[in-house]
Amino acid sequence: MRSDSLIHEIWPEFRPTSLVELPTLAQFTNVAQVFIKCEGERPLGNFKVLGGMTAAIRALSRATDAPTSALLSHSRDNRRLRLICASDGNHGLAVAAAAARCGSRASIFLPRRVNRVRLRRIESQGAQVVLIDGTYDDAVDAAAEAALRGEGILIADTGERGDDVVVQEVMAGYAVLARELECQFQQLGTAPSHAFIQAGVGGLAAAVADGFVHRMREPRKLLIVEPESAACVDAALNAGQLVRLGGTLDTSAAMLSCGLASAIALSVLRRHTVGTVIADESELRSAPGLLEEFRGPRTTPSGAAGLAGFLKAAHSSELRDAHGLQADSSVLLLITEGPLTEP
Repeated sequence: MRSDSLIHEIWPEFRPTSLVELPTLAQFTNVAQVFIKCEGERPLGNFKVLGGMTAAIRALSRATDAPTSALLSHSRDNRRLRLICASDGNHGLAVAAAAARCGSRASIFLPRRVNRVRLRRIESQGAQVVLIDGTYDDAVDAAAEAALRGEGILIADTGERGDDVVVQEVMAGYAVLARELECQFQQLGTAPSHAFIQAGVGGLAAAVADGFVHRMREPRKLLIVEPESAACVDAALNAGQLVRLGGTLDTSAAMLSCGLASAIALSVLRRHTVGTVIADESELRSAPGLLEEFRGPRTTPSGAAGLAGFLKAAHSSELRDAHGLQADSSVLLLITEGPLTEP
C-alpha cells in the first residue's frame, strides 16, 4: 500500500496542503515568483505526520501480522504493543498519534530542554514522555537502546544504517508531499527553478530531491538550509560521510537541532546536485515575522527556516551568483509547521 492510500485510510478527509504564491516576497527578493507550501495545514500541524504515522502503523502491522484496517478499526487488542522513538517534538507527536489511533502505547524520548508545549502535545496523545539529558542525538541513542532491551518497536526517522526499513518508510511518507507538489505545479503550468528546504537529519530534503527535483526547471537548484549550530547535513556532504557534531546544538529552530545526518537521506542527497545555506540565529528568529508581513502563514523559526536561507541568499550578490538566483528565478519554500498551540 502506498503512503497516499494509508494516509487516506487513517484520515478519509485528508487533502493536499496549499501551495500559495507570495508576489510581494518575490519583489522583495528580486525573483520572478515565490511559492510556499503550507505544511501547518496537515493533521497534527506539520509534515512529520506523513512519515512518522505511516511508518509506525506499518511497523505495527508487521508486528501483529494484521492488516492496517484491523489496526485502525481496533478489531484486535494492541495494548501490549509499545512504539518507541526519539524526537525534538514533531516526529514524536506523529508516532504517539499512531499508537493512540491503533490502541497501542508509545514512549517518546525527548531532550530535556524540549519546549513544554511540544511535550504536552505528545502527552495529550496518551504517550509516555522520557526526558533525556543532552541533545536530540542523545535521545536517539537512548530510544535505540530501549528498543534493543525489548521495551518496544523502534520508529526511527534517522540512523547510521543505509538499509533501515523504518527510516525508508518514514521517507516514503514524506514523498507524498513531493507528489502533491508535482500535481500542484502541473495544474499551475509552471515549475520552480530553486527550492530552499530546511534540514534536521535531511529526510525531507532527500524526499524532495528524489521525488520532485526532476520536475523543476533549470538550473534545478535544491538548497538545504540549516542552523549554523547544527549543520550536520552540510558537514556530512563536505566530508563525504556521516559526521557527528559536538556541542549543545542549541538553536531557535529546535526541530533542526540535530548533530548527525540520516545515512539514508545522505545517500540520496549525494546522488543529486545540492547546495547548502547556513542561517544564523538572527536570520532564523526573524523569518516567521517576515513571512507574516508577506502574507504567509504563522509558523516557527523551524517552519520558516527555508525562508531564512532564501532571504540570506537573495540579498547576497555572492550567494546569488553561486546558486544561480536571477530575476527570472522561481523559488519554492516549505513552511514545515504551523504555530505552536496548546493541545
